[in-house]
Amino acid sequence: QVQLVESGGGLVQPGGSLRLSCVASGSMFSFNAMGWYRQAPGKQRELVAAVTNIGSTNYADSVKARFIISRGVAKNTVYLQMDSLQPEDTAVYYCHSVRSGVSYWGQGTQVTVSS
Repeated sequence: QVQLVESGGGLVQPGGSLRLSCVASGSMFSFNAMGWYRQAPGKQRELVAAVTNIGSTNYADSVKARFIISRGVAKNTVYLQMDSLQPEDTAVYYCHSVRSGVSYWGQGTQVTVSS
């Protein structure tokens, strides 16, 4: 049984920063990839950033140079450092992981960027 639990969301002013964390519980093996998706009201869910088990990263064009994804030493954690946040970044952020062709999703954490 694998569950992903996100934390770190909240309310921040434009230009501020947040760091999201995701921990995979009950994992006996490393994941092929972990990442973050987000979904804003009225929009489709989109990939924000992902990192593979060999350290390769991929970012959406809208967050490049502002967000950094990284994995913890234990390899069952993933972080998303978000800098220079803007109102258009407001969304529910979901942790996602893939192992042996199976996808796992967290429940999501709300990020709101507003003055």
